[in-house]
Amino acid sequence: MAAHAEAVTKDQLWGGGRSPFGISYGKMMMWYFLVSDALTFGGLLTAYGVIRHASSDPWPVGEQVFESLPGLHGSYPLIYVALMTFILIISSVTMVLAVEAGHRNDKKGVIKWMLYTVLGGFFFLGSQAWEWSHFIHGSGGGFQMLKPMDVNATNDKGETITMHLDGGTWVHMTSDLGHAYEHALEHGDHIEVNGSNLVITPAHHEGGEHGEHAEHGDAAQPSQHELSLVLNKYILVREGDQDLRKLTVKGEEAAKLMNNMAEGTLVFGANLSKNEYAIQQQYANFFFFITGFHGFHVLQGVIINLVIFLMALSGVFERRGHYEMVEKVGLFWHFVDLVWVFVFTFFYLV
Repeated sequence: MAAHAEAVTKDQLWGGGRSPFGISYGKMMMWYFLVSDALTFGGLLTAYGVIRHASSDPWPVGEQVFESLPGLHGSYPLIYVALMTFILIISSVTMVLAVEAGHRNDKKGVIKWMLYTVLGGFFFLGSQAWEWSHFIHGSGGGFQMLKPMDVNATNDKGETITMHLDGGTWVHMTSDLGHAYEHALEHGDHIEVNGSNLVITPAHHEGGEHGEHAEHGDAAQPSQHELSLVLNKYILVREGDQDLRKLTVKGEEAAKLMNNMAEGTLVFGANLSKNEYAIQQQYANFFFFITGFHGFHVLQGVIINLVIFLMALSGVFERRGHYEMVEKVGLFWHFVDLVWVFVFTFFYLV
């Protein structure tokens, strides 16, 4: 037979000495903090959405910016970002299991699942550091067209398309071409356009360090007859309802583009003043601030989780007779996970 609810007088409920919601003071304050932090992240993401909607300039596309995997060459759009997101979600699952073990006063279970949670957090932080490094270094470089021109290009289907590129159009180069150009600029090499080839002449041909550099410079030259350009999705000529993203430009057409490029200012990577991915600078600024702010929260969570893990390992909670601290840090970790879902959607999917 079900037990009847206990009648509690008003004086007992609000007279102090007990929580009106049946939870501890610590968990109540954690919820207050999480609500205020949610409003902060909500304001930042709303500002990002407003700026993007109001911008008339091309906006970078996530799968074209984040398409690299550590140690591998080629294009793997959003694969690594999806992996680090999956690991963070799994770490939230292990946190749930740690809290559940704490409810049963299972010391070994709490230690095991908290360890997995900490490892997942470290993996996410390392992945985000690599992603930032790649974003800052760049994936090839970009330049702004100095003057309008018509260019004949071949799309992925082998069809020839005539594009009109206005002055100011932002062009994102392929990795091989961009890195060869960047390498040459850093070492003061002579750069010139010869037909459809970008010719890089090393500054020194002697042996030693400069000799090694000369060999690298020669090897870094792009193809003699073909230049591939990846254009931002929002500035592409549309054929019906299809966006034409990857286009191949050959021969004289490539020479025209490279002459335009050689006269302009090239940008490699991204910082707070310019970025290679688009002429719109606000994208990089918001990316650094919002993902950095979230990364700071993850770092805090990893440190706190590590402290809780060590406390559980030393038997602190076992002596207290409860594992409520695990539940409180679990609330924060789930919040960090939930916020990343929104950050992931705004910057990588939309």
